[in-house]
Amino acid sequence: MSDHPEQDYDPGDVAVIGISCRAPGARTKEQFWDNLVHGRESVTFLAKDEIEVDETLIHSPFYVRACGMLDGFDEFDPSVFGIGDRMATAMTPENRLFLESAWEALEDGGYDPDRITGEVGVYGANNPQTAALYSSPPDRVSVGPEAIERSLAWSPDTMTSNALYYLGLTGEAVTLAAVCAGFHYSVHLACQSLLLGQTDMAIAGGAMVRLPHPRGHLWEEGRVLSRDGHCRPFDANGTGTALSSGVVTMLLKPLARAVADRDHIYAVIKGSAINNNGVSAMAYGLAHPERLSACIANAMQVGGVTADTVSMYEANGLGLPMTDELEVHAVGMAFGKRTGTCSIGGVKGNVGHGGVVAGGFGAVKAALALYHRKLAPTINLTEVNRDLDFPATPFVPQLEPADWAPESGIRRAGVTAIAGGGYNAHLVLEEPPPGARRAPEVVGKPRLATLSALDDAALGRRRAQLRERLLADPELRLDDLCFSLNLGRRVMPRRWAAVVHSRAELIDALCADSPGGPAGTTATAPRADAGSFRRTERGIVPSGSDGSALSELAGAWVNGERVDFDFLHRGEAGHRVPLPTYPFRPRRFWRTDW
Repeated sequence: MSDHPEQDYDPGDVAVIGISCRAPGARTKEQFWDNLVHGRESVTFLAKDEIEVDETLIHSPFYVRACGMLDGFDEFDPSVFGIGDRMATAMTPENRLFLESAWEALEDGGYDPDRITGEVGVYGANNPQTAALYSSPPDRVSVGPEAIERSLAWSPDTMTSNALYYLGLTGEAVTLAAVCAGFHYSVHLACQSLLLGQTDMAIAGGAMVRLPHPRGHLWEEGRVLSRDGHCRPFDANGTGTALSSGVVTMLLKPLARAVADRDHIYAVIKGSAINNNGVSAMAYGLAHPERLSACIANAMQVGGVTADTVSMYEANGLGLPMTDELEVHAVGMAFGKRTGTCSIGGVKGNVGHGGVVAGGFGAVKAALALYHRKLAPTINLTEVNRDLDFPATPFVPQLEPADWAPESGIRRAGVTAIAGGGYNAHLVLEEPPPGARRAPEVVGKPRLATLSALDDAALGRRRAQLRERLLADPELRLDDLCFSLNLGRRVMPRRWAAVVHSRAELIDALCADSPGGPAGTTATAPRADAGSFRRTERGIVPSGSDGSALSELAGAWVNGERVDFDFLHRGEAGHRVPLPTYPFRPRRFWRTDW
């Protein structure tokens, strides 16, 4: 049981239990965090022949050949979702990336969509322009099945409903467009639905693929795009940011429920707020300090959070002095008078401006900073803009990586997103609650570990991934790992299983040349006597709990039998832990006309 009974948790708190992130220079959230901690810039500077634009434009002295490129933006693995190649080609790149990212967020949280019985809401932001740039809309003179299918694949509106459908889930599906605040708006709506009891879990995020890809931008004096392609948040010499692409999704659940379900928790969303400037004295599209300040203050009020307990502020941080000054002024008003300091940073220096997913990059940075208890540096900040007057504020630019030791005794972060059109949004995140008080793991108990994939090549990669994870994390408990594998992964045709008594045995069994390796596939595993098992509504269960009974169960499972893993783990104290997600085999799918 937890240190705190379920009723002790704030009923307005929402747990982040799964994260998927693909960003410039990072295929996974782990690579993304490693890049941030080590201060790496992932903006690519291109040669002229790498960019497809008008010749006049490419030779303009004001054309900047820089962007945050997304590897695999034009690739997809449709086989995992039962999608044919024709449909995969028709789907826009954002539809495809969001679908794979939603799958990864579920697996990262330890949930198999086939075993989810509740309602799952899917909320996602995209860029409607991408669909038009990818290809012309389908011909609607016919409303037959083929025309409808192509329309649903192409339409930006159906990004979230496609995710529900192809993941095999039911729940709400909301696709929205709120320009560069889109990710925050998705999370805000997801939290509202969860807290109202309309959904049991939620996937919230955004996807952005800038087309053509790769691309640069035209620099214009005083505008938000950088003169040299580098983004310098809070720097006196900043000239704006570069354009980038990416996808981020988070799996969310009410905190009390997540603790009760023994979920892995990266961070807690204490509060969220959105508003719009409407008519203001500021130029249309620029942040309005009073309105942004009200948004930030509202998010803290909703979460019952006082400003003096927020010790990390992840800014929108465009790297343009005027916009940075407006934002720092706004957050300063929201925080008011306080004696403690607050780290301030901006991820756009690392990855550029991801449009609707820009706030997602900041939110992942904050969530992982809370989880790892570490502050990542803001790069490209060499001469702090004196007009920001940081000494008169609680904010201290984060110039170096540092352990996070808050003065208030609790780690909390604020993450802001600002968008053209007057959109403002803010999230208040908190570190995960203390871990449950658990008994030591039973040593020497036989346990069943299972893996499956669509084919033997993917199954081999899954084994290699898991072995690397075990070697990298000596603290990973075997009972947690088996619990997460057996209940948190969709069962596929090619299967592997091992009965082991220790981590060391599992590491050996996962080796490609292990004697137990090839025997784990459906083609060669020995068939077990069906009379050796009992049957439940959910499948077979072993007749005993010793190694021999589990070995028979493993043989039956790899040969296609359905196993009641809920029964197998009944009464155990295993927790869901993040493990490597499915190794997609992406192929290029691209079409520019119909």
